[in-house]
Amino acid sequence: MTKTEVLSLLKENTNKRGIVNWNKDDANTGGLKSFGIGLTQLRKLAKQIGRDHELALKLWKSDNYDVKIISLLIGEPKKLTKEQAEEQVEDIAAGHLAHIFSTCGATLAKAPIAFELACDWMGSKDPIRRRCAYSLIYELSKNPRIKELTDNFLLSVIERIRSRFKSEDTWERMAMGGALLGIGKRNKLLNKEALKVAKKMGPIDFNEEKGNCDPFDPAKHLTSDYLMEKLGLR
Repeated sequence: MTKTEVLSLLKENTNKRGIVNWNKDDANTGGLKSFGIGLTQLRKLAKQIGRDHELALKLWKSDNYDVKIISLLIGEPKKLTKEQAEEQVEDIAAGHLAHIFSTCGATLAKAPIAFELACDWMGSKDPIRRRCAYSLIYELSKNPRIKELTDNFLLSVIERIRSRFKSEDTWERMAMGGALLGIGKRNKLLNKEALKVAKKMGPIDFNEEKGNCDPFDPAKHLTSDYLMEKLGLR
């Protein structure tokens, strides 16, 4: 597909109700426009478009949120460079976009450079980069074949979270909580250590104003019946 064809496809799938909700959420839009399309539908459209690195680069330059999401979903992991990722993370003004950039099946977490970036960004002074780093750790923790994700490394991530979560904003704590959840699902030792920090962190109320979503509670997820049985802890 061409950029013009992608824009036409998205316009055809415009969701008026989604646009209304988008316009109400000024804090997380970053000034971007939107067709109001939900992430589930955007994923389906991305599959329809197919992976295309050059097209993804062109779409990223758009001032439309939905177009940028398609860009993140159709990129080719092996062609994604560190330079491109560093440029794109500078262009993330919207909270929703920051989340999807580093998780939700987007290209970055599947790229060979993902682990290196996660390590670099955890120590960054930029809160967006730190947030993306912990989201990447969550995504990478799902893959048991990544040799760099040793128990010692993941224990060091848990310790970093323990020593820093109190000084971070809601969205970074959300990403930290996600990282704890991913790490704590891997084995008994990591579950035990991640749970200690998750309990200290407590539930994270990320929707205080609207109040239509329950707080995110990593400890609750780390002690679910399913996980306890999977790890042989019950």
